[in-house]
Amino acid sequence: MKNIVILGSTGSIGTQTIDILDSIDANVCAISVNTNIERAEQQARLLQPSLVAVYDAEKASELKIRLADTGIRVVSGMEGLIEAATLPEADVIVTAVVGMVGLLPTLAAIDAGKDIALANKETLVCAGQIVMKRAREKGVAILPVDSEHSAIFQCLQGAAGNGISRILLTASGGPFFGMSREQMRHVTKEQALHHPNWSMGAKITIDSASMMNKGLELIEAMWLYDVEPDDIDIVVHRESIVHSAVEFTDGSVIAQMGNPDMRLPIQYALTYPARVPCKVPPLDLPRRHNLTFFAPDEEAFPALGLARRAAAARGNLGAVMNGANEAAVDLFLHDQIPFYRIPELVREAMDTVDYLPEITVEDVLESDRAARDIVHSLVK
Repeated sequence: MKNIVILGSTGSIGTQTIDILDSIDANVCAISVNTNIERAEQQARLLQPSLVAVYDAEKASELKIRLADTGIRVVSGMEGLIEAATLPEADVIVTAVVGMVGLLPTLAAIDAGKDIALANKETLVCAGQIVMKRAREKGVAILPVDSEHSAIFQCLQGAAGNGISRILLTASGGPFFGMSREQMRHVTKEQALHHPNWSMGAKITIDSASMMNKGLELIEAMWLYDVEPDDIDIVVHRESIVHSAVEFTDGSVIAQMGNPDMRLPIQYALTYPARVPCKVPPLDLPRRHNLTFFAPDEEAFPALGLARRAAAARGNLGAVMNGANEAAVDLFLHDQIPFYRIPELVREAMDTVDYLPEITVEDVLESDRAARDIVHSLVK
């Protein structure tokens, strides 16, 4: 039986991880949440972990009172997240938190020798060279949870030592596929939050609408699979049935297909290399008789070009881009900027923050802070 920790247990990935627990041989020894203590209490009573980490200190105090009859310890802040990520009895840490908050707990877990089921793409976007180097040094496995990166990982199981020529990273295109840049000057928050295929948290859904999510995944794939950004092609696939593909040097393309349901890649990350029955319905190909593929419109979706720029530069530019994007998306969700301003603010931050080709963890955190400050100063 594997002992797992779920960082971000009340979010989309966290709740779906809990949903597949009865399909795998796993025990949850700790969970973490941000502020949703109502759901955290329900999960704690269901799963009986030894520890619950609540990022918000005030909410942590409230949860301690709610769980006073259980013996479950409640901790708070970044220190609490790190304590959960480094529990001695844990085998695998599911990093399902959204944003830069996942970086320090992930690094701490790696240092503690824990395998990582990675759903927090910002960790690699901001500090991929640090994280992957440390994982190699510690002999820790980084197992991808994102459907696209899981697909690539699964396709590479058939590589048998052969080289690849391209990664084909698929994208749904989001709710604004086919719109021009001018048309997107008038989209609403409600439209941006309506994804055609996936049910996700608000921040990731907005990133999908701008296609920044795919740009983040390009950088993540670059670090996970040790390839150059020019060797990754983004392909818009509206049906979200082909989750990604790999082209080998002989021209053969191996793709992974399945229904658009995150429970399958989550489960594979936790059972790898074994495959066990899953709750996801099997793919009915005759019913899915139309599969379409398009090149992305990088003029209408400038976030893709910004991500390629950050990927090529490496250094701290990924942290700058990600920090600026997180700040801009938050402003959009709070009705303080229009949708089209998100990539504009990200570009301005990338043009302003000093570029560092070699980085430390402290550089990453400072670059993130500087990018957020620039975005807020521009909006004010």
